[in-house]
Formats: sequence, C-alpha cells, structure tokens
Amino acid sequence: MWDPVTNTGTQVALRLAAQESKPAGGAALDQIVIATGAAAVLTAVLLVFGWGHRTGRITLLTKLADLSERGPGRGLPGWASLPVIVALVSLITALLGMYWDISLHISHGRDEGPLANIAHYPILIGLFGIFTSGVLSVVLPNKGVRPGKAAVRITRDWYAPAGGVLLAGAGFYALLGFPLDDVWHRIFGQDVTLWGPTHLMLIGGAGLSLVAMMILEREGRRAYDGPADQEPPGWARYVRRGMHAGGLLIGLSVFQAEYDFGVPQFRLVHQPLLIALAAGCALVAARLWVGRGGALFAVVFYMLVRGGVSVFVGPVIGELWASVPLYFAEALVIELVALALVRRPLLLGAVGGVLIGTVGFAGEYAWSQVAFKLAWTGDILVEGMIMAVVGGVAGGLCGAMLAEGLEGRLPRPAVARTLFAASILAVAAAVANGLVINVPTGQQATVTLTDVKGGKDDRTANARVTLSPRTAVDGPTWVAITGWQGQGLHVEPMVKESEGVYRTSAPMPLHGDWKTLIRVHDGRTLAGVPIYMPADPAIGAKELPATDSFTRPVQSEKKILQRELKSDVPGWLWLAASAVVLFCTLALLIALGWGVARVARTLPEPARVTGAPREKVGT
Repeated sequence: MWDPVTNTGTQVALRLAAQESKPAGGAALDQIVIATGAAAVLTAVLLVFGWGHRTGRITLLTKLADLSERGPGRGLPGWASLPVIVALVSLITALLGMYWDISLHISHGRDEGPLANIAHYPILIGLFGIFTSGVLSVVLPNKGVRPGKAAVRITRDWYAPAGGVLLAGAGFYALLGFPLDDVWHRIFGQDVTLWGPTHLMLIGGAGLSLVAMMILEREGRRAYDGPADQEPPGWARYVRRGMHAGGLLIGLSVFQAEYDFGVPQFRLVHQPLLIALAAGCALVAARLWVGRGGALFAVVFYMLVRGGVSVFVGPVIGELWASVPLYFAEALVIELVALALVRRPLLLGAVGGVLIGTVGFAGEYAWSQVAFKLAWTGDILVEGMIMAVVGGVAGGLCGAMLAEGLEGRLPRPAVARTLFAASILAVAAAVANGLVINVPTGQQATVTLTDVKGGKDDRTANARVTLSPRTAVDGPTWVAITGWQGQGLHVEPMVKESEGVYRTSAPMPLHGDWKTLIRVHDGRTLAGVPIYMPADPAIGAKELPATDSFTRPVQSEKKILQRELKSDVPGWLWLAASAVVLFCTLALLIALGWGVARVARTLPEPARVTGAPREKVGT
C-alpha cells in the first residue's frame, strides 16, 4: 500500500542524494582523467595528420582542401577555404552547446561533472573545431611556399598565414577555459554566472575567432592564383563576408546571455552597453567591408543563426527560451549614415556609434517591453543611454579600423593604436561603472504567503511583500521574483500596490530544488531576500523554509544566487586569478589588433581617391 509519509521521505532522500552527487568545487577525478585523455588523443590525431601532410605521407588534407576550393571556398586557396568552412561549422556547434549549457545550469543547477552534461559535448567539439581550423591553416601551405605577404615564418621553409595562427590561438584560448574552469571551482567554489572569468575565456576565444577568420579570408583572397573561371561571382564574396560579419555579431552578443534568459546578476545598464558595443563593432565593419546593405545582411544572418539556436534549445529540445536582441534599428542607422560618410570610415564609426547609443537604444528599449522577461525601465534611461553611447562609439571605431585594416587602409599606426587603446579603456571604464553596486543596510522585507498548491513536493504560493522602510526603493529597475534551478525558471516582475508594498502576479515555486528569492534593482542597488532555499549537503547549507509569514533582512543577492561560492578564500587570491585571465584576454585582443595591422601593412590597397566609387566587394 502507498504510504505518503514513506514516499515523501524517500523523495527527500533521493533529492539529497542527487544534491550530494553534484560536486560544488570541481569535477570528480575520474571525469577529469577521461576528459584529459580524450583531449590528448584528439590532439595527437590532429598532430599526426599535420605531420603527415607536411611530410607528404598523408594526402587527405590536400584532397579536402582541393575540394573546398571548388565548393563554398571558391576564390580562396585551400589553406584558407577549408579552415574557414571548418571554423564556421564549429562556431555554430559551440554556440548551440553554450546556450544549451546555460539553459541547463539555470534550470537544473550544478551538474555531476563535465561528462554528465550533454551540452558540454557540442561546446567541446565546437571549440576543438575552431582550434583545428587554425591548425589546418598553419599546416596546409606547401613546404617552402609563402602563403601571402602577411604570412608568419615558423621555420626556415615553413610559413603560415597570420589569420591561421591567430585562429589557432583563439581556439586554444577558448579550450583552455575548460580545465581552468575546473581549477577555478576547486579554489573558489561554483560561480553560477556567465561572467565568471573562466567562462568569459570560453566565450571570448570563440567570439573573437571571427576576427581571425576575417584576416584569413583577406589573406586568401589576395593570395589566390587559380584560374579566372574559378573566381566566385561578386554576390558569393558578398555573402561570405556578410556571414563573417554576422558571425562576429553573434560572437559579441553571447556576453548578453544572462539578460537573454532573464537572470542577470549584474546591473541592467550593462545590457545596452553590450548591445551597442556588439552592434558598433560588427555592423560598422559589415557596412565598410561587405558593401552597401552589409549591416542589414549581417543582422539577418545573426537572426537566422542566433534565433535558430533559441528555437532549437527551447521548443525543440524542451529547455529554456533565450530572447534575442533585435539589432535592426542599429543596422538601419549605420546604413543611412554610410550614405554620407562611407568614405570617412572613422567618422562613420563615431557618428554611427552615437546613433546606435541613442536611436538604437530607443529601438531596443521598445523591443525589451515585448521580448525580455525583465524589460528596460525609466530607472536606466539616462545612465543606460550614456553607457550605450560609450559602447557604440568604442565598437564603431574598432569596427571601422577592422574593416579598413582588412582593406589595407588602416590609419597611420599612432592614430590606430591610440583609438584602439582608448576604445578598450572606455569599455573597461563603462563595465567597471556598471559593477559598482550598493547593498542596503538596515532594510527588511516582511513576506506573507498565500498557498495556491499546498503539497510539500509541488507547493506554490503568491506573496505580498512590505519593504521597511517603505521608501527603500523609488522607481526601481525591477522588483521581481526569481525561482531557478528547480528543473525550470520562474521570473516575474512584482506588482506595486503602494509605496514599498508589492505583490506577485503569478504563483511562485516553493518546493524541491527550487531556489526562490525576491530581487531588488534600484539605481546602483542590487539586493535580494531569500524566500525558499533547499538543503545542499555538498556545501553544508541547511534548508531555508518558506513559512506563511516572515521578516528577513535585505541582503546581497550574490550570496543568494551564488550560494556555492566559498567564503573563506582570501580576496587577494581572487583578484590575482582574475588579473591573470584579464592579462590573457588583453593579449588575445592585442594579437588580433596586430594581425589586422599586419594585413593592412603588407597587403595595402591603392589610396582612396576623393569621389571614387567605393561600393564594391574588396579584392
């Protein structure tokens, strides 16, 4: 006979056992050994093929490169065409895995290890594919043949395209984030946020690999010496370059993923900054490098791929839906400004950046009201627009210099370096501004719950919250309920009844593994009040029950959302580890800047003549 008491106890025991099996400070050693062994085998296979090709003992890579020259890579030599195809497929695979993985962590919390999470496999395959594409570009050029004037000398008779070297470096940097992520968790605990330093390595390496691919495409176009009848038509080059620019927009937009899902752990002003930065860099580069309509083409490609990933992860797989920033307003203003300023690229980048930060901000503001779980509000209007202008101008200048460098018309070194450094510093200052937050002291929240479902294993309830003092918030960005990691996601803005009094607009989950809290974002204030927290034996945390009525202090929401973080780690150690990641990221950015400058210097285009037509695909 079914015994409700025994059944409930069994369910609790099973839940606790599952929680104990999810490590809170790094993966199990057996999974590390398996993952490391698999990576070593794949790397060894790649090296064997590379060595075999260089020595002439293996001809498979030569055949694949020749095939790629006759297919999508027409007009490019094999050492550029094959890697570009591999890299594009790998990037889409990694993108799918990243959004799938983020969705799983938001809805299910920690996993049992890197091999127990199915979404890790497409990420690893994709990132290894990016690294592989770079290695292919490095090893494919024939012995003693220099693949273009921008090629880098490796040995006495071995030259590799600069774009290939940078592509391999970006892929390696992204792959390095995986083992370092495990080390990070062992030292600091689980930081369940997209913006964890090692997570940014994974995203940054993959996203910035598009710049290396653009450099490689440029080198290949200038080095191609095949038959004239094999030259691709202008529209084919237009599409290929538009896909690269759209891919760059996708890569730069992944940094916004927490906002896309509705669980940002940072101030909302970061979202317009990130959107404007991505739009400025990718869309200005698209308009200048691809040609008329290039910015719009890049956004269409972005929507097809990025929107397609949301559809696949959400309705198809059955995980969480991630909203998609629109970018059409930004693309339109870039296209319109280019009608007057296409021959003055830096001015186009600056003016276009300002319009992205204002007109584009307005467009995304309207879109957020219908597309995002946490819509933009008047609380961020002034500061958010300022941040967007900074991101738009910095991104626009970098996008203009990227396009001009690819066309061999980069400004003189002093100007280019100054603008590049100033753009990085401006973005860094804006990000730092967004990280400055306040956690109020002496404030409390009194919560009264009204059960909708009363069962222990399916309890849901509505809440009425009274903040003390009543004037604690004034025109906030949001006062919302967030419930996550209970095999789902519940994000619902609360309804204001009167000054300092709010109520829920839908029942919230208060059972099982759900972690449910009130979140308050008002100006620089980021705070929270826990409502229900399950026991977590792996970190020694006891259950925080949701009684019918209680009063709890308003506290740092980071301590609630990232309860797995260790509290006994010295602050200097976290700063030192973050500084190492920051240094490596800056090294990657500087290396890509060097690659653009090298292509511009060694593969120059004729000087632009005032009034000369510029609406053509570069050669």
